[in-house]
Amino acid sequence: MPAARQRTKVPARRRRDPETTRSLILDAAERQLITAGAAAIRLQEVAAAAGVSHPTVLHYFGSRESLIEAVIERSLDAMHARLVEAIRASTGREDQMVTILESVFDSLSRSGYGRVIFWLALGGHAVEPREVSLSQVLSIAHRARSGRKDRSGATPSRRDTAYVILLCALTLTASTVLLPTLLESLGIGGREKAEKRFLSWLGRLLAHHLGFER
Repeated sequence: MPAARQRTKVPARRRRDPETTRSLILDAAERQLITAGAAAIRLQEVAAAAGVSHPTVLHYFGSRESLIEAVIERSLDAMHARLVEAIRASTGREDQMVTILESVFDSLSRSGYGRVIFWLALGGHAVEPREVSLSQVLSIAHRARSGRKDRSGATPSRRDTAYVILLCALTLTASTVLLPTLLESLGIGGREKAEKRFLSWLGRLLAHHLGFER
């Protein structure tokens, strides 16, 4: 009688709860969004990277368009939350201005969110004020200036604060992609140290304009 074949035990696949599964899918989609933009997101590739099946992705998001919308919304929410947290923690001192700039720059560059903003703009995806809530950031920043005078002795206007927020948003977003190249082109490279020196200089410039003292 032939020897009984030994059956190889296949480890049982652990069932994930819906929230974990959804997060894994969004994480995988976000990695594609950061590296190649929304147009490059493919459901089969997202499913493979998340360790789930293609039908599972459709079960949670319904379509590729809905997945893209969800991952964009989550990325923008994360950016906004970090920025608001940094501003709320600040009392406006010059050193804290530098810390805020470094925190936002780090969030945008190391997480890849700065690239996300460029990909969205280039792909025709509008970055709605409702999603980014820059008006909320403006309100928090302007509130921090209440009761202060600017360098001319006048009470700062909300428009002036808005321009400061705009300057920071444009500078920090562009910096996440272009800063190393531009610093090297100017002959003041040395990457990380050069980036910190620039952010420190920008922080002092903003603190001076906003009327904050050390």
